[in-house]
Amino acid sequence: MDKTGKIKSGGQVKVKKKINWKHAIPIYIMVLPGVLYLIINNYIPMFGVIIAFKKLNFSKGIFGSDWCGFKNFEFLFATKDAWTITRNTIGYNLLFFLIGNALAIMLAICLNEVLSKRASKVYQTVILLPYLMSWVIIGYLVYAFLSGETGLINKAILQPLGIEAVNFYQDPKYWPFILVLVNTWKAVGYSMIIYYSSIVGISSDYYEAARIDGASKWQQIKSITLPLLKPTIITLLILAIGQVFRSDFGLFYQIPRNSGPLYPVTRTLDVYVYQALMLNSDYGMSGAASLYQSVVGFILIVAANFAVRKYNKESALF
Repeated sequence: MDKTGKIKSGGQVKVKKKINWKHAIPIYIMVLPGVLYLIINNYIPMFGVIIAFKKLNFSKGIFGSDWCGFKNFEFLFATKDAWTITRNTIGYNLLFFLIGNALAIMLAICLNEVLSKRASKVYQTVILLPYLMSWVIIGYLVYAFLSGETGLINKAILQPLGIEAVNFYQDPKYWPFILVLVNTWKAVGYSMIIYYSSIVGISSDYYEAARIDGASKWQQIKSITLPLLKPTIITLLILAIGQVFRSDFGLFYQIPRNSGPLYPVTRTLDVYVYQALMLNSDYGMSGAASLYQSVVGFILIVAANFAVRKYNKESALF
């Protein structure tokens, strides 16, 4: 190295770059709140995993409580409702992904065909608005439609037609359709925005070449749009597989209003754990259920990513 800070090697001169950390300090300051939130909200509570293997006694504390091995897991899966809550949790998640993503792709393609920017923004806002609403508010909106005494469907549609009123909150046969409809209405806007952003990123040269070759709009969608959306679809599929043992608590608790007769079709793993926690104060079983969901979700994500990596390495998450 000479006096100018250059390193001489084999007749060549290499300039040693100096890193100016002062320019990076504002960036680290901006990142700091998010990192602190991640540590406090996601990593520090991890030590609570041991609750799943303990018979929690508050007088002894978490670390002083007696170990119970896998008893909490046995209680979770040895009940008569184990099959029902597992079936509902997995079945609804599969329906939500298939129906929600199919509709989201259709809406994104239609939105991409809107030429007016103002109209496009209005449509995006209207479709995305339900996603920003609380499940409590949506629960009251659904009740305004389905109430047996004052509901819009019974009072404004069925009774004027001479059809007997339906007590929706006592009859479980309607609720698989109601839950799928409500969840799709609320969540489709978020998925639509993701697919719309992917479609906007597709080069217009592909479509111009297709039009020159005489391709119809449907042929353009089938041969250009859908194939180029495949990486986005696969990514959302992997994430959905990781959440297949979890359910949206607000949807399955607030919308059916915790009605007992509807439990066979509305009770999922999260709702069951919450009810057991409120009735029995069994924190160990709740911890076991959360740990079970996390471990299974992690395994499913890794397995799905491995399968995708075998099929198409570029579409894998890692």
